[in-house]
Amino acid sequence: MTDQNGTDQNGKRLSRRRFYKAEQEVGFVESQPHVTPQTMDPAYRLAFRDTDFLLREELRPVRFQLELLKPEMLLDEAKIGSTLVCYGSARIPSPEAAAELVAKAAPDKKAVAERLAAKAKYYDVARELGRIASSCAIVEQGMRQFVVCSGGGPSIMEAANRGAQDVGAESIALNIVLPHEQAPNSYVTPHLSFQFHYFALRKMHFLLRAKAVAVFPGGYGTLDEFLELLTLIQTGKMKPIPVLLYGKEFWDKVINFEAMADEGVINHDDLKLFHWVETAEEGWAKVVEFYELD
Repeated sequence: MTDQNGTDQNGKRLSRRRFYKAEQEVGFVESQPHVTPQTMDPAYRLAFRDTDFLLREELRPVRFQLELLKPEMLLDEAKIGSTLVCYGSARIPSPEAAAELVAKAAPDKKAVAERLAAKAKYYDVARELGRIASSCAIVEQGMRQFVVCSGGGPSIMEAANRGAQDVGAESIALNIVLPHEQAPNSYVTPHLSFQFHYFALRKMHFLLRAKAVAVFPGGYGTLDEFLELLTLIQTGKMKPIPVLLYGKEFWDKVINFEAMADEGVINHDDLKLFHWVETAEEGWAKVVEFYELD
């Protein structure tokens, strides 16, 4: 028999766990004084505490699942409902660093450095866009909307995170492990800074919560992310969202969208999947219009 509080006759709560939590079990293991050849062998380690085991080739599906779950769970706990994602180059300098980039360039690299420096204006645009989206502080059903999210690197990505910090807002970074040394930019909110091994899972997380995406001039990585986004919307795998494409002069050199439509490999209506914009205000206006925001 139980009383109205759900307590059994022995005074034990019926909702009480019957098994110990994983962290409790780990505590038991660490407190054990037994040091024998058996307990010291890797085979005796708890599987989820055995790094060597988790890194085996056969465990790739488990690592995929972990990279899917960890950011998803932590972003839910942080009450983040949707994001404004910013894609763009890691090489475009900030306006403060543009002159130095050109000055330090080798003679045979001077022209390239000058072209990169000319794009420094987009650093300011990305920063302002981050400010605007973060300033709105939209909350719906207890979840924060249009939280700024970048790849966590320098340049355009840094600018977006910096814009959020300018107004005291949190922002997200989805970083990727690369052979050369790199680290998240200093403007990312520490508890929202994630690191990925798999590009595929990282790109998935960019779009799982995205309610708008801003695409700035960039290289292979930006192209990959941008074209995958267009493909998902074009094929109906993803519902349409505002896709803001910055830098028409740059993109017209890189991709001839009109020619693709003229050749019939895409429809002319597919050119409406993104919006040409140049300023932060113009880009945010497209988001406001799409979602009929105040």
